[in-house]
Amino acid sequence: MDTNVISAEIIAMEEAALTRWGNGDPSGFLEISAPDIVYFDPYIPRRIDGLGALSEYYETIRGQIHIDRFELLNPNVQVTGDMAVLTFNYTSYKDNQPTRWNCTEVYRRTDGRWQIVQTHWSYTEVYKYQMNA
Repeated sequence: MDTNVISAEIIAMEEAALTRWGNGDPSGFLEISAPDIVYFDPYIPRRIDGLGALSEYYETIRGQIHIDRFELLNPNVQVTGDMAVLTFNYTSYKDNQPTRWNCTEVYRRTDGRWQIVQTHWSYTEVYKYQMNA
């Protein structure tokens, strides 16, 4: 399959899940996650292993997240066989206040369906620097 088609499909899946997430519904991500998913984010002290454990975690925050809008920036999908890695910068806005993130999602194609097997969210630090020539 054409890598451009795969990239478009994966980015569309991610955007749809992020839209639901911003409305307090984490099920968009659960529906596209594999049973053996592993998950990292800065709000939890250690990795979450498996869809069951991730579902339990998401239930504790269901309905509590509300985002006015978001931007998925610089998406890049690298495809090799039945694996694809999506990386992007993400900015969410609530009351016009931005929060910036980095994200890496590893997708695996099983039985023709792309599913997330690894997620890693981190905050984006903005550094001001001057390059010396």
